[in-house]
Amino acid sequence: MKKVHSRRSALAATLAGLALALTACGGGSQAPAASSPGTATGSDTSLSDVKSKGEIVIATEGTYKPFSFHAEGAGDLTGYDVEIARAVAEKLGVKATFQETQFDGIFAGLDAKRFDTIANQISINDERKAKYDFSKPYTVSTGVIVTKADNNSITGFDSLKGKTTAQSLTSNFYKMAVDAGANVQSVEGWAQGVALVQQGRVDAIVNDKLTYLDYAKTNPDAGLKIAAETTEKSESAFVFRKGSTELTAAVDKALDDLRADGTLAKISEKYFGTDVTK
Repeated sequence: MKKVHSRRSALAATLAGLALALTACGGGSQAPAASSPGTATGSDTSLSDVKSKGEIVIATEGTYKPFSFHAEGAGDLTGYDVEIARAVAEKLGVKATFQETQFDGIFAGLDAKRFDTIANQISINDERKAKYDFSKPYTVSTGVIVTKADNNSITGFDSLKGKTTAQSLTSNFYKMAVDAGANVQSVEGWAQGVALVQQGRVDAIVNDKLTYLDYAKTNPDAGLKIAAETTEKSESAFVFRKGSTELTAAVDKALDDLRADGTLAKISEKYFGTDVTK
């Protein structure tokens, strides 16, 4: 999950501001807004198009573990986002067809109508909401400080002052650590940083909670813990072209049903050991 900042950018940007506040207290082109798509004019055919062709075409990377990846490198496409997308498609009564797309071109592909939606941990932010429609979120995360399990000296972001953290300099989590007063040791990504924490060469690492949960699920004896987390949250959802009101509403209804019957929680537990869907 080294590339988490490129998809979940809203979390990093929002939490960077939060970290600054905690430290201070010690502790494509934009589409015009649609007036009433799918109402009196009947111009919104997003749902009927999906129903008529019997499939919903979903863009995902296929190289973004544990969200969208191929089992054992070359097996079937699977992952947290993939399983949720398949469950949604089943509720809609259509087939889920995945189109693997590099992240850099994923929004352009949606604009060009190459697919109906994106399921790839796309975080909701104001800039994206101005251009696209979003479903209700199916992933909620925070920023966390990860330390060795026996380290009791860090209890919040204010505790990072004077401590050493391991951070990728290209991630906004680096800015969070610096704003909190930490001395930062540069690393290439999570794997290298967490190794330094385990070796006692740095005090902590600041990162996305999902990154930690994914690691802890596959490394239960790593000897690490979440020492603190932010109150600000990042939410990720399905993305649609602006004006896809009926399809968005149908996906929202599917997500509500999947939440109510426990499917979302079950998929989340499988990949993260806890429910990250709410």
